[in-house]
This record gives sequence, structure tokens and C-alpha cells, in this order.
Amino acid sequence: MGSCVLPERWYFVKTSSSQLKNFILDSGLVSRAVYTSAEKDAEEKKTTPEEILVSKGNISEDDLRRMQAYVLGVPFINLANEKIGFEVLSMIPEPIARTHNIIAYNKSDRELEVAMLDVEDLQAIEFIKKKVGLKILPRLTDAESIKHALLQYQKTLKDEFGDLIKRESASISILSEEEDGVSESDLKKLAEDVPVVRVVNALLKHAIIQNASDIHIEPMENEVLVRYRIDGLLHDAMTLPKNTAASITARIKVLSNLKLDEKRLPQDGRFKMAVDNEKVSFRVSLLPTYYGEKTVMRLLRENGGGYSLEGLGFHGQGLERLHHAMKQTTGMILTSGPTGSGKTTTLYTILDLLNTPNVNISTIEDPIEYQMARVNQTQVRPEIDFTFSRGLRALVRQDPDIIMVGEIRDSETASLAVNASLTGHLVLSTLHTNSAAGAIPRLMDMGVEPFLLSSTIRVVIGQRLVRRLFGPKESYKLSKEEIVSLKKVIDFEKLLTALRDENVIKKTDTVEDLVFSKPLPSEDAPDGYKGRMVINEVLMVSSAINELIIKQASSDKIEAQARSEGMLTMAEDGFFKAVQGGTTIEEVLRVISE
Repeated sequence: MGSCVLPERWYFVKTSSSQLKNFILDSGLVSRAVYTSAEKDAEEKKTTPEEILVSKGNISEDDLRRMQAYVLGVPFINLANEKIGFEVLSMIPEPIARTHNIIAYNKSDRELEVAMLDVEDLQAIEFIKKKVGLKILPRLTDAESIKHALLQYQKTLKDEFGDLIKRESASISILSEEEDGVSESDLKKLAEDVPVVRVVNALLKHAIIQNASDIHIEPMENEVLVRYRIDGLLHDAMTLPKNTAASITARIKVLSNLKLDEKRLPQDGRFKMAVDNEKVSFRVSLLPTYYGEKTVMRLLRENGGGYSLEGLGFHGQGLERLHHAMKQTTGMILTSGPTGSGKTTTLYTILDLLNTPNVNISTIEDPIEYQMARVNQTQVRPEIDFTFSRGLRALVRQDPDIIMVGEIRDSETASLAVNASLTGHLVLSTLHTNSAAGAIPRLMDMGVEPFLLSSTIRVVIGQRLVRRLFGPKESYKLSKEEIVSLKKVIDFEKLLTALRDENVIKKTDTVEDLVFSKPLPSEDAPDGYKGRMVINEVLMVSSAINELIIKQASSDKIEAQARSEGMLTMAEDGFFKAVQGGTTIEEVLRVISE
């Protein structure tokens, strides 16, 4: 018998072993010989024969639960295709439902029926009984039913927020955007009006539930348009009456400690809120437009750390090269890409790995996106002339081992960062360039001498974010015409080598054997995508690339040399992940052409 690993997420109800054994054998689902073998394995692993049978696939979790329900005399309920009313569902708070795998699904005047994975979880039953004041009727269910019901919490909350926003918007006092004579005290009073507070809170919570990264509140001629950026793409969320614009803007200004009566100049601010024990920081930007002030808020989840490089999408040779650079005590690690490509998240992940008790880490950022324990983080303040360059000068006098500069924007910051890496510091930073190779000429354009770059840069990471496939998908292989067309951007031989080296495909597979996926719409992901993942390229500065830097070679020549040394480009890394089923070819081509 081969060894088996029991799935940690399944809960098994304690039932009479002899009764359950007899029922399983009588059902004919497994033979007596198979059950006897499972008993022996269970004795060795100190578990039950039923758990062994499930782990080996002899019976399904659903089969076992139905049999357990029968032996216990407890009804079995399947909620996988059931729509539960919000009034009943919300009788058990979502955190309790998720922690104890318990769902309220049916209610009468005196009784509440709950579906559970473990009907012997008496603590959860007693808690809910005290909370709702009804008799609790436990019913056994399966994990698929629990998963389906938990998703309904979010969908139902979205509907509830939408109704609330529409209802409260009608109650908001009217204040014309053209009334420049309105006093600050009147604006503050308006911002604290109950309907305004409710609408803004609902907008923010709605965005958090939708897992949005940005909220856009845009005053138009006859309405206010609210849009959320989800997985990198903007979506219309709702429209509000035109009269709500000034009130909502005033409320956001109050939250962000901004000037209420300033409507002619841009303003930036920040505030925090907690939703379901999750702290979210909102970075606020206000910009005057023709029809009023446009508000954009970036959502930064403060528990957003805890990533790993593998989890972000680094693998193979690129991951090895990055780990090698992180072991150095001097030099520069740079990330490059457009705004919103995950550069800062990558740097925070590297910092988290480097954050040990024996090093001093200091950062200079604009803004500080996540707070990190044991890291000295400093915020740039341009309005008082506290810039990246001035902050970096001060940091090097703070005895740091590792320095993170949020972004290299000018020649002075670039020069200081390079000098810091030459004088015994490991420096991490970001640049806005389209590729890893493009970062080197960009630094030269900022006035950094080539010989300094060749001796300081360890690796440059280029990256983009692609949407992740979610739910059902359709498999297909490339046609000969598609292969010929894609050879313009993909070196298929290099891609095949990488896929074989990491055992993603068989050694004998060719380009024609590669299987890709297309998204299929589902209830949970209408476009077939949910979440995002990184595609990247990791350029290591070798001796050959050093020579090209000193000769001030173009980014194309530097990239060609890096590819000859084994670097997968972002496009090739995207195709690598598409073969793994993580994303699609169309999504990769979309982001690399931006």
C-alpha cells in the first residue's frame, strides 16, 4: 500500500465505527478486502478507516457524509445550488460561519436549521442558540455546500450595499459645486450628515468586498460615476445623483484631513478603516475637473504582506538568481515596470525575507504602503522639501545594512543610491521602464556613470500583472499558423527547455503538445478570471553584460545577451504560466503590449 496524505480541510463526524463499517460494506461502495486494508492503514496512522478510504479515493467525502448522517439519524442537506435569503444567512456572522463551517439556511418562528460539517460542534451550536434565541436544528452537509454558501455572503452584501447607497443618496443635502462662498464649517457639517457617512462607508466596504485596488469617483455633467479597478481593469460600479458629488467629496476630505474649502488645487491624503478584522489604508488623490473634483482612492491592505517569491510567480533560474543577489551585502536590486505592476509588492517581499535580527533596514518611500515590523520606514514630504534624495542622504547616516528607496525619479536620487550601494549597503529600488534591460540605459540617462552601474547592479526584475484564470476552463493546443505568428515574441525552444527543466511537461513534448487554456464564464467569475499573478524577467548582470554597460550598449543588446545567458522574457514567462494553467496567452499578450 502506498502512503496517503489526509486532506486537512475535511471534518469527519464521529460515528459508531461498527455501525458505519456495516453500512459501508452493505452499500457495496467498497469490498471487504479494501475496508480491511484501510483498517490496517488507519491503525498505523492513528486515524479512522473511513478517512483512509476518502484519502485514497475509494469513497467520496459526499458519500461518507451521507452515510454518517444516516447512522447518526441526522438529515443530510445539499446547499450547492441553493440561494439562501440574506435575512436567514446573516443570522450567523460570516467570520463564525467560516471558522466553524456552519450555515443558517432555513428559519421558522421557533427554529433555525443550520448546515454543518461537524454536527458535534456543540460550542458553535450553543453560541448561535444564545445569539438568535431559537432552537437550533443541526443538519450534516458537505464542503462544497459550505463553500457555495460562504460565497453568498459576499454576493448578498454587494446587493445590500447597492440598495443602501441608492436609498441614502436620495437623502443627501444638495450643495452646488459652484458655491465657492460656502464656509468650511458648513462643508464639515455636510460631511458629517448621516446619509453621507453611510453612503461613503458603504462605497468603501463595497470596494473591499469586491477586492478592488482603486476607487474612482468621477463627477459628470448629470451624475456621479463610481468605478472600481478589479484585477487591473476598471469596471463601472454604480452611478449616483449629481447632488451627492460635493457631499461625498467633503466626507472623504474630512476622513483624509484635507482642506474642505480648497477646490482649485489637487490634494493628497490618507486614512484607514477596518472591515471584518481587516485593516485597509486608503491613499487619496483629489483633482479638480470641469464638473467638480475627481477622487481616486488606492486600497492598501495592511495585512497584504506575507508573500513569498514563489507565491508571487518567481521560479526556476530567475528565482535562483534573485536569491543569489539577496545574499550579497552590497549592490543594487531593481524592479522595473509601469505603475500598478506590483513592483513595490516584490520589494516588500524581498525585504520581508531579508528582515532578520542581525540587520538594520531603513526605507524612504512615497507613500509607505505597508507597515513592516523591525523596519525603519520614512515618508517623503515634498511640500516641506523632504525629497527622496534628502531622505536618502539622512538614511546613510543611520547605519543601515539594507536601504529601500521607493522610486528612483531623478539624477540626484540615482547618484545617491548608486553611491550607497558602493559604500557597504544593499540597495533596493524601483524604476519606471518597460523591461529589465531598459532600466540600465534609463539610469545612464539620469547621469550615472556606466562604470559605476556595472559594479553595483546585481539583478534587475521586469514585471507585469496578468489576470489569473478561475473556475472552469477550456483546453486547446496551438495551430501551426499560431505557432509561426507567436515566434515573433516567443523563443519556443527556450520555453520548452524551461518547462522540461521544471518538470511541467514531458521531456519528449514539443510545441504542438503544449496545452493552453481559455476562460469559461461562471457565477463566481463572469469573465473567467479572478485575482492576478506576476509575470517577470530577471536580468542578472554578468561579466558579459558588464562589458556592454561600460560600452553604453542599447537595451536591445543588453536584453539579447541576457536571453543568450538563459533569461526568460516576460512574454516567455507568461507563456510558461499559461502552460501551467494559471493564465491565458491573450492576457499575456495584452499586458506586454501596454
